[in-house]
Amino acid sequence: MPAPQTPQELAEALRQAASQGHTIALSGNGSKRRMAGPIPHADEDLSTAGLHRVLQYEPRDLTISVEAGLPWRELTRVLAENRQMVPLDPPFAQTATVGGVIASNSSGPRRRLYGTARDLVIGMQFATVEGKLVQSGGMVVKNVAGLDMAKLLIGSFGTLAAIAVVNFKLSPTPEVERSFLLSFESLANALGARDKIVGSVLQPSAIDLLNPAAGATIGNRTWLLAIRTGGNAAVVERYERELGRLAEGEAVALENARHETLWHHVEEFTPQFLEKRPDGAVVRASCTLKELQAVMQSFEGPAVARAGSGVCYGCFEQSQAASGWLAEAVGRGWKAVIEFSPEERTALELWPTPGGDFGIMQRVKNLFDPGSLLNRGRLYGRI
Repeated sequence: MPAPQTPQELAEALRQAASQGHTIALSGNGSKRRMAGPIPHADEDLSTAGLHRVLQYEPRDLTISVEAGLPWRELTRVLAENRQMVPLDPPFAQTATVGGVIASNSSGPRRRLYGTARDLVIGMQFATVEGKLVQSGGMVVKNVAGLDMAKLLIGSFGTLAAIAVVNFKLSPTPEVERSFLLSFESLANALGARDKIVGSVLQPSAIDLLNPAAGATIGNRTWLLAIRTGGNAAVVERYERELGRLAEGEAVALENARHETLWHHVEEFTPQFLEKRPDGAVVRASCTLKELQAVMQSFEGPAVARAGSGVCYGCFEQSQAASGWLAEAVGRGWKAVIEFSPEERTALELWPTPGGDFGIMQRVKNLFDPGSLLNRGRLYGRI
């Protein structure tokens, strides 16, 4: 099947495949094939990578509309020319498409300040298996008409419909940015400093915690708090003074290239870990700030946490070890999944406790894709 070049061609391709009862493997650039469960072989492979135009960009209104196949790195480049951004910080940013980032609900360190895709997407156009193009939301930040329909597609991993166009609200790039690395001998001390930061007047855009195994990848085998700050020069100088009082040693300040290198490493920690580990796995646990200590202590291998929002990522050399950890996590009442697993289908239970709203998810799937043709096996093998 030729790759669609327009939303209309995408909708027609879906209609043709569905009318013949063909199963469809829907993707962007395929950068997250190991995320949320492998896709079984499908009758048709359909990519949105051919839809890669910037449709409408209004720098003064802080809005942009782009097609789903636009590479994320290209979106970042276009916005940087006007010192603007969509601060999602997704992993696989060099190869991911806009649609893939949104369909997987990917985010990174700055989610604490800016939120996730559900906070930044203001409109969307998507194609259904019936061949229809549906418009939800618009290009106005305060326009919420139909927005909930778009929110259903965020994090759906292509199991409901094909995202064709995404509209974002934008943020200006801070005048000055500076990062700080604070090292601690114990997890308790690191989280004590985290609590003081969270409770202070100054609010960094990112507060990430690296355990000693993760810290070793940047040459510091201690518990590390990586703090990202931004604002005018006076605000950033105040951050430096106040954060310096919290570190057990000297707070290391990073600017310019060193600042960018640090956050690229943190954002791409999962892809870098998985790159040479075909049987490797990464689990994601969502917890309260109070629970974060117990969750991070449970990881023997490298682990990174969004310490200001309670999302932890633990890396395992072997997928069976991740499965064992997940079983214990469920027993402790933690909300967790194996987010990245081997590409080959295995007997691993990736999402053992989908929650009480899973029945609603199944009904939504039936409304959008009653033949269950789209991306069978995604959403951790549950949909």
